Amino acid sequence: MINPSTNGWIDKFFAENNDNFIDFQGDYLSFYESCRKTGFIYGYVVNFQLKENLNTTKWSYDEITKVGFLNTLFSVYSLEKDKVNSKDFIESVYEFYKIIQPENLNFIKKMLPEGSHSSRLEKVIDDRIQTNQNSISKNFSHIITNALLFIDVLAFHYYLKTNELASDYLKNIESDCIKIVSLALKIKQNKSKYDELLVKLFENSIRYTKFSTIDSIEFYDIKLLKYNEILEKLYLLDIAQMALWSDEKLEKEETDFLRKINTNLGLDAIILEKSISEINFFINQYKAEIPFFNYSNPIKHFYDQANKNVTKLIIRNKDRLTKEIKESGELMQLLAKSTRKDLSKEEKKKVKKQLLDICKTVPSLTIFLLPGGGLLLPILIKFIPQLLPSAFNENLED
Repeated sequence: MINPSTNGWIDKFFAENNDNFIDFQGDYLSFYESCRKTGFIYGYVVNFQLKENLNTTKWSYDEITKVGFLNTLFSVYSLEKDKVNSKDFIESVYEFYKIIQPENLNFIKKMLPEGSHSSRLEKVIDDRIQTNQNSISKNFSHIITNALLFIDVLAFHYYLKTNELASDYLKNIESDCIKIVSLALKIKQNKSKYDELLVKLFENSIRYTKFSTIDSIEFYDIKLLKYNEILEKLYLLDIAQMALWSDEKLEKEETDFLRKINTNLGLDAIILEKSISEINFFINQYKAEIPFFNYSNPIKHFYDQANKNVTKLIIRNKDRLTKEIKESGELMQLLAKSTRKDLSKEEKKKVKKQLLDICKTVPSLTIFLLPGGGLLLPILIKFIPQLLPSAFNENLED
């Protein structure tokens, strides 16, 4: 029995499951539909693409996700290669990640100069699913980031087919995912103020794309015709499904939006019907377990919980934080100016940057530097009036 948190788990996984892998015989649609059923597409893994499922009763959620991620990558590799063995696969994945995150891999090489590719890959997988012990960052990881892990699978597939990875591949597909989510939420009939937060959570969970704003995006801005692979098409369609599902009902405008995406992707109508059916079945079956759908308004729950936890961290580090703010000359000048008049857009950016720089110096506040952490910064800003002399208070609170 493997332990996905100990060194050597990848080699042991392949040794124990040598005859347990599913042969999809080149059928990408069958592979993707199988992947849907595991929950990997939705960011919540409930089983694996194996003939016999594994006993995960003693595994953490992160451990299950790591194994699901590895197994999905291996399934894609098996679809593309005539002769398959774990050693060649591990080497191929390792070379792939050297392209998309070379800085991290250089660091791993220094840590493990004699380590095998599999031991280094274990470190990469830990990094990709953002395993950590902080409850706030775990919420980010579980709600959004793991649902975007399939982008890695798509990029790996592209790499296997072309023996290279175009510099803009990851950026383009990630960008289109966020655009689709944004548009999907715009056309929702039953909107809530937390829908905007959901978009921002997606924006802050991406790795390769930076948006100045996506408020003005229209459907024609998404060039769906450029996607030729069935895996890409199916995933983009499911991303739209996930964004619309939160109120558990598709209105006419929402169904029309999905049909428009389906048509622009060149998919048959039956594909859309199956996509709708399968996400409804999966989420209804596992809704009580999935963090994203576990509450009547999961985004509100997330924000409320994050607010409470971050507030505790700020209070615990109040003295250190106050000292750092007072010693930051430019920040203090901007804060003082804000008590007299509104700051410009550039000045507000400077305030944000200065605050994040301060957070780097306080270990407990590095939560603000994690993917999505920027969304929590307003909580910190609310506390500044309490940290500084009363002369700053009124305008800062505004």
